[in-house]
Amino acid sequence: MEFLTCFLHQRLLTLSCFFGSAPPVAVSLPKLPRNFLNTYVFEQDYRNICELLLSVTRSRSVPKGLQLHAHIIKAGIQTIPLISHHLINLYSKSQLPLFALQVFEEAPQKSSTTWSSVISSFAQNELPLLALEFFRRMLHSDVRPDDHIFPSATKSCAFLSMCDVGQSVHCLVVKTGYEFDVFVGSSVVDMYAKCGEIKLARKMFDEMPEKNVVSWSGMIYGYTQMCEDDEALRLFKQALLQDVDVNDFTLSSVLRVCGTSTLLELGKQIHGLCFKTSFDSSSFVGSSLLSLYSKCGVVEGAYLVFDEITIKNLGMWNAMLIACAQHAHTNKTFELFKQMESVGMKPNFITFLCILYACSHAGLVEKGQCYFQLMKDYGIKPGAQHYASMVDLLGRAGKLQEAVQMVQEMPMEPTESVWGALLTGCRIHGNTELASYVADRVFELGPVSAGLHVLLSNAYAAAGRWEEAARARKMLRDKGIRKETGLSWVEEGNRVHTFAAGDKSHVKTIEIYKKLEELGEEMEKAGYVADTSFVLKEVDGEEKNQTIRFHSERLAIAFGLIAFPPERPIRVMKNLRVCGDCHTAIKFISKCTGRVIIVRDNNRFHRFEDGKCTCGDYW
Repeated sequence: MEFLTCFLHQRLLTLSCFFGSAPPVAVSLPKLPRNFLNTYVFEQDYRNICELLLSVTRSRSVPKGLQLHAHIIKAGIQTIPLISHHLINLYSKSQLPLFALQVFEEAPQKSSTTWSSVISSFAQNELPLLALEFFRRMLHSDVRPDDHIFPSATKSCAFLSMCDVGQSVHCLVVKTGYEFDVFVGSSVVDMYAKCGEIKLARKMFDEMPEKNVVSWSGMIYGYTQMCEDDEALRLFKQALLQDVDVNDFTLSSVLRVCGTSTLLELGKQIHGLCFKTSFDSSSFVGSSLLSLYSKCGVVEGAYLVFDEITIKNLGMWNAMLIACAQHAHTNKTFELFKQMESVGMKPNFITFLCILYACSHAGLVEKGQCYFQLMKDYGIKPGAQHYASMVDLLGRAGKLQEAVQMVQEMPMEPTESVWGALLTGCRIHGNTELASYVADRVFELGPVSAGLHVLLSNAYAAAGRWEEAARARKMLRDKGIRKETGLSWVEEGNRVHTFAAGDKSHVKTIEIYKKLEELGEEMEKAGYVADTSFVLKEVDGEEKNQTIRFHSERLAIAFGLIAFPPERPIRVMKNLRVCGDCHTAIKFISKCTGRVIIVRDNNRFHRFEDGKCTCGDYW
């Protein structure tokens, strides 16, 4: 309770600063114009006052609401439960939950409606701990929860990812006979899905006799979070077949699946559905559309979406920033940041991650350092991810000692991401001595991901230290960790064609390898010489040549050259970093064929055209 009291006091002081006055108890109310309240108010007809409160709530007019509240107090009708309910609702919808709390505390009679209003106020204004605390108090006051209160409690559990508390609430739902109520049941499904308990969510979902958009959206979102994209899309199709009125949350989740899986054609169809249902102007849908087009290599589509949506939330700005950064539109990234400042949109920690990412992949060390310092001006304390971005920036630029110094001066323990960023710098610049030092620090962390072991192995292999590289790979095998297989894929109509290095399983394998042979001859005439140093295995020269010629991205590009019309860009997606020799080879392929080739690796996008790449060979 002491913590709660301090917390409320702090929030009340914050609100007082916002209104330029003392906390709510001492708010100075201006005199109410007579034309604002009709004669019924002065006759204390509280039903008409309720209508006025509803009107003020809909218009979100806080000054008028405060004036009306003052006259309610003067009229002495603030004790009527329905009046208290509408006042709490007014302050809740106006994002003033602590004003709502004051109304609640002053109400002499607290009905289930009053409890429901204040708990809902906390849940809707991202104060889940308070919502659950008042839910507990309500139960101790022998007030029976209803179909309005349960959803607020489950929503708070979902926000906090407190599945154990959520299960307790679910038990109470069953005991009170609300498990088959469509609103309560849907909120339970949504809670389990957001807590990552997808099996419990699906069990509840399947048992519901009636489902609404919340239950469908909760399940689709849950599968999206668990990376079970096929099931998410299957459920979405079922929802459409059953004429469910999908909302912006549903569409946003499905668009996120399309972006993650780079299903551009399906994403375009869903974009059309967003337009038909008028959800294309939603900032939530807008953010997902931005990510869809950006992740599918169509950054021009992302720009169009961004420009068409008039009311942009911070999520949209951040989505556009990362799109620009990943597509090497570095100057546009900085322009957008200035636009954010000019319209009064305050950046958050994600915004600065986007900016630092852009600086890192363009080699702009001084600019990155300036933005890193600028975070403090916005009251943002740099986190481990920001330090990892700075270490990456310095490491890529060859300033390895400065990167080491930053790691040593971090106010928190270096994370796996930080050491991984330093290892990347070591690999790029062939500093195996520093890589060994990093390896020792990495092993002190305990169990780490396969990615760090692979980075270490590659750093040794790039320097020709094959024994150390083999030892790093052996550690992976000894721990039962499998290195992620390098894959590349292209989308053709409603099909995705996936390739691995040396793959011969595709139905057009003969044509693909024939096209690569033809390209090889043209490229050699144009001056291409294979760089076998990127073969990170100790094998002879001819085997190295054969290994590097049939990397997955080259097979995917060859397929695109065969299957796609000349005017269509070839978009290739990869799950791993593109190797240096393939990067050089694709530049020659674009020059020899006159095609635009867009390759997304696990870091950024590369647009190859007429023998040049947008990354400027810095990635």
